[in-house]
Amino acid sequence: MAFELQMLGVAVLIGLVHLLAAALAGAGQRGLKWSAGPRDERLEVDGVAARLERAFANFRESFPLFAVAVLVAYLGGRFGTLTLVGSGLYVGGRIAFLPLYALGVPWVRSIAWCVSFTGIILTLLALVV
Repeated sequence: MAFELQMLGVAVLIGLVHLLAAALAGAGQRGLKWSAGPRDERLEVDGVAARLERAFANFRESFPLFAVAVLVAYLGGRFGTLTLVGSGLYVGGRIAFLPLYALGVPWVRSIAWCVSFTGIILTLLALVV
């Protein structure tokens, strides 16, 4: 299997980690009764739980772009150095992003986001170069 497709699979796993971390942290603050209920009432969380929810929202914004870029490059027969490096950067940046965001680390978290964004751009660049 191509490295880029493997990275797409790893990115899905990263998404599952985001989902689980945000859900568990949120349930810890909101309580199991709220979590198991209809959630008609919006209960805000704070601290790490809020950061984990925002990190997951950020992942949900970038992942579809990465997934489409990889799949279009694959279907177009455009896998090469750009997609290899791009998919590695995206996954590496996203792996670093979650703990940095959860811990509230400024600047370095933004650098991790920029690395993952650069990965998407490189993967897309392969479509036109």
